[in-house]
Amino acid sequence: MSAPLLSLRDLSVVFDGRDGPVTAVDGVSLDIREGEVVALVGESGSGKTMTSLSILGLVDPPGRISSGSCHFENVDLIAASDRELRAIRGNRIAMVFQEPMTSLNPLMTVGAQVAEPLRLHRRFSREAANNRVLDLLESVGLSDPVRVARSYPHVLSGGMRQRVVIAMAIACEPALLIADEPTTALDVTVQRQVLDLMETLARETGTAMLLVTHDLAVVAERADRVAVMREGVIVEQGAVGGVLERPSANYTRKLLEAVPGGDPPVRSDAERVPLLEVSEVSKTFKVGRGWAKKEVCAVDNVSFSIDVGRTLGLVGESGSGKSTTARLVLRLLEPSSGSVSIDGVELLDLSPTELRAARRDMQMVFQDPYASLDPLFDVGQVIAEPLVAHRIGSTPDRRDRVAELLRLVGLTPEHARRRPRELSGGQRQRVAIARALALEPRLLVCDEAVSSLDVSVQRQVLDLLGELQERLDLAYLFISHDLAVVRELSDEVAVMQTGRIIEHGPTDQVFLAPEHEYTRLLLASVPTVRSRS
Repeated sequence: MSAPLLSLRDLSVVFDGRDGPVTAVDGVSLDIREGEVVALVGESGSGKTMTSLSILGLVDPPGRISSGSCHFENVDLIAASDRELRAIRGNRIAMVFQEPMTSLNPLMTVGAQVAEPLRLHRRFSREAANNRVLDLLESVGLSDPVRVARSYPHVLSGGMRQRVVIAMAIACEPALLIADEPTTALDVTVQRQVLDLMETLARETGTAMLLVTHDLAVVAERADRVAVMREGVIVEQGAVGGVLERPSANYTRKLLEAVPGGDPPVRSDAERVPLLEVSEVSKTFKVGRGWAKKEVCAVDNVSFSIDVGRTLGLVGESGSGKSTTARLVLRLLEPSSGSVSIDGVELLDLSPTELRAARRDMQMVFQDPYASLDPLFDVGQVIAEPLVAHRIGSTPDRRDRVAELLRLVGLTPEHARRRPRELSGGQRQRVAIARALALEPRLLVCDEAVSSLDVSVQRQVLDLLGELQERLDLAYLFISHDLAVVRELSDEVAVMQTGRIIEHGPTDQVFLAPEHEYTRLLLASVPTVRSRS
């Protein structure tokens, strides 16, 4: 067996707090060899990301590496100087971060940011770097690389931004790629394309990969070895087939049992009452300036309905119009044409005051919790904000309601005093869900509401959504690229492509007997935990 490319030994990371040091990573040891894909899995807050950040010396105060070593190409990265680390970061070791909007510079074009490591580490000329940028953007599935290269990050969808971050990471063909939830924001077809790209890079250049993920299906299909973390400790590691088929740790078995993939809900059709009616809705945006100005149709003649107590799953690739449709439903965007009504009331006819009152019945869980939570508020203020806006309850009542909601989404009342930046990505999404539930809405629009959650918390939230639906007769518009989750939660599924619904029907009919070629392509791209043995 070849010597490890990277050897991590007895790594510990602590955070100095008011009540003393708190251990986030506790004695972790891990080897990664050339061309090998090693997956690091575990619940949100288990120490996965902190372990990966430690490799590149990116642990910021009050965190610190208290012990351990990390050898890479004869350099101990933990003892290395800042100059040595700068020469390695983005060149020999590159990282794909979990939240693309926080890792992209909003003041620079996408092209300039992808070109930056090429100019810095490889000394490419401007022209050579620009040509390479277009190749990289195309290789990660962006269909119009010239337009994307000239765009700023805020113009792109979440999935497109994640692809840009991946293009930046692979620009210099690093020896080790650290991918922290690299496909969380991607639809299944682009996920497959990106993972194929990473796999090809590993095969052709010998690039190794540390894949930090909560998606056990991706681990089963792509990784060679897997390490399972819990509370800062690796509780089990070994070959993927052995760990996933014959787990020795109870915690690993718990993770596998939480993987979605069950049958859709079975309900009687005897008492179906329409709640949301969307009829021939379209939305056109004007883009560009001057002679280059043109109209782009993002949503094209979309119609569907959702009954009380039912769920419609809306699926499709990034940029297909799913999120725009959600915003049109809630009248966060004004449709160019069509109608949207809830419980027989046409939303487009409501005045601003009437619409404000109507929004108690419909709430949204956004895709990116970091962008949708006010960083100046603590968690308690975030969750109580809709209660304050609608003048519901006294201050003590709101405090009690916040504590109740935190428990519902798997957090504790103590989290109310924290700021969003102090939480993990999965914890922030749970706060966003708690805020959306504060007003007990009749319609909940979930835009990738569980995409950033690990499987055990995802299971908890899915069970919670199911329980709330039964108890309160909630209707859900559930937007997701995770088809296993959509199948388990949805009564009906609508498939979108380039702004249009191309297939719509009962969940089992769409999944088991799809009529459209595009739907068949989506289903064929879904990884499963049993992909490897």
